[in-house]
Amino acid sequence: MNIESDVKTREQMKSYWTEHSSRADIETMMLDSNAKTLHEQEVPEIMEHAPSMKGKDVLELAAGIGRFTSILAKNAKSVTAVEFIAGFHEANVNTNGYLKNIEFLCKDVVTLESKPNSFDVIFSNWIFMYLGDEEVEAFAKKAIKWLRPGGKLFFRESCFRQSGDAKRNSNPTHYRHPEFYVRAFGSVVSKEDNGDLGYFSLESSGSVATYRKIKKNNGQVFFNYTKAIKERSLASSDDAVSTFQKFLDEQQYSNQSITRYEKIFGQGYVSTGGQTTTTEFVEKLNLKPGERVLDVGCGIGGGDFYMAHQFGVSVVGIDLSTNMVHRALETSMQDPSVDVDFEICDATKKEYPDASFDVVYSRDTILHIKDKQALFAKFFRWLKPGGRVLISDYCQGEQEPTDRFKGYVASRGYHLLSPSQYGKVLESVGFTSVLAEDRTEQFVDVLKEELSRTLTHKEDFIVVTSEADLKYIVDGWEAKIVRCGEGDQKWGLFFGKKK
Repeated sequence: MNIESDVKTREQMKSYWTEHSSRADIETMMLDSNAKTLHEQEVPEIMEHAPSMKGKDVLELAAGIGRFTSILAKNAKSVTAVEFIAGFHEANVNTNGYLKNIEFLCKDVVTLESKPNSFDVIFSNWIFMYLGDEEVEAFAKKAIKWLRPGGKLFFRESCFRQSGDAKRNSNPTHYRHPEFYVRAFGSVVSKEDNGDLGYFSLESSGSVATYRKIKKNNGQVFFNYTKAIKERSLASSDDAVSTFQKFLDEQQYSNQSITRYEKIFGQGYVSTGGQTTTTEFVEKLNLKPGERVLDVGCGIGGGDFYMAHQFGVSVVGIDLSTNMVHRALETSMQDPSVDVDFEICDATKKEYPDASFDVVYSRDTILHIKDKQALFAKFFRWLKPGGRVLISDYCQGEQEPTDRFKGYVASRGYHLLSPSQYGKVLESVGFTSVLAEDRTEQFVDVLKEELSRTLTHKEDFIVVTSEADLKYIVDGWEAKIVRCGEGDQKWGLFFGKKK
C-alpha cells in the first residue's frame, strides 16, 4: 500500500470538506443550490433501493448532518453513525441525539475498526469517492468481516463526473467508473470461524433517477451487496468465488465480447438482428407515450433508447451482466434527457409492485433462466391489466437434441424449450392471446446476412476487435446455421396479453 499517497489523500479530503463545512445544512452537504428539492425526491428513492433496516444493527458511514440517520434509526435495532467532520457530527447529534438507539462517532472511516460479525447492514451515501483507490480496497476487506452472514452493504457514489453546482477552488473527489467499485468489493473474501468463505454478492446496482431527471446526470450510482457464504467443502483452494454473474462478465459478456457482438449486431445491440428486428418486433407492441416498459436482459440498451426516443415511453432496463449495464450507462450519460433507467440485478430475484408496467420486453435473454414459469408469473404480476409481453429467445427443436447440441447448451449455461413449449408456459401463468412463432427461418436469414456483412468488411471488424474475434464470430455463426439446419436450434418470438 502507498502510505504516503493515502496520507496525502486524507489531507486533501479533510481540507476540501473543511472548506465546504462552514454551514451544517443541506446545501453544504449536497454541494448543490437545488439541494432541498434533490433531498426530498432522492431520499425515498435511495431508501427504496436500500435493504430493510428493521431490527438490524446498522453502521452508517459519512453520516453528515444526519440526512439518513433518523430514517435508518426509525426501524433499526441500533445505528452507529460515523462522521469525520466535527461540525457535521455535532449537527447530527443535536438533531438526532434524542434517539436512544444511535451511537455517534466522530471518526474517519479509513481508521475505523470494529469486531467481526458486528453489523447486519453497512450503509453510506457518498463516501468512497472521497477515498483513494487503495483505501477503498482496504475498507472492502474490513467490511466483509464486520458484516454477519447474510448482511447487507449499501452505498451510493458519484460516478463519471461531478453533479453538484457549488463553486469549488479545487475538487479532489474521485469520479470513478462504477466498474471500479464492482471489482473492489467483488474481489474480497473473509475466512469465517468455521472455515467457510464470506464474499460480497452484488444484488443490484443502478443510477439514481432523481439526478437524471433534475440534474441530467445518470452518474449517481447505488450498489447493493449481500454477504454470501460459500461452504468450506465447496470453496476452492485459491479462495476465489465463482458466480453466474462472474461467468457472464468474464466470459460470455466480457467487455471484449460485447465489443465484437456490437460490431456484428450494430451500435447499441447484442442480440439477433440489431435495429432491424427491434423495429419489427417493437411495432407489435403498439407503444403509447407515457407507457412504462420493463426490458429484461437489456444488454447495452440499444432497444431501450430506441423505444424511449421513438415512442415517448419510460423504460427500465435490467440485466445481470455488470459490463452490459455499465456500457448502457456510459451511453446514457451522453443523453440523460431520455427516459431510461438501468439496473444490474437478477430478474429471478427482483421484485416490483404489482401492475408496475404496461409492457415486459425481452430479447434473447431468458435462455439463461431455468425456471421460466416462475419468471413469467412475475411478468404477469408486474403488468397492468391490458399489459403486453413480447419475448424473442433461443429455443430447441421438438425432437431429442443431438449430443453435440447438448454440449453447446451446457457450455453456455442455457435452458431451452421448444417454441410450442414456450408458448404453453406463458399460457400457464395467465397470459391470453398467446402467439408462439417459430422464427428460425428468419433467424438463419439474419445470421447469413450478418456473416456476409462481417466478412465483406472483415478488415474494419479486426481493427475494432481482433483476428481471433473474427474467427470466433465466423465459426459461431456458421455453427448456428448448421444447428438450425439439423433441427436442433430454433428461434422463437412470443407475444401475450394480460386481461
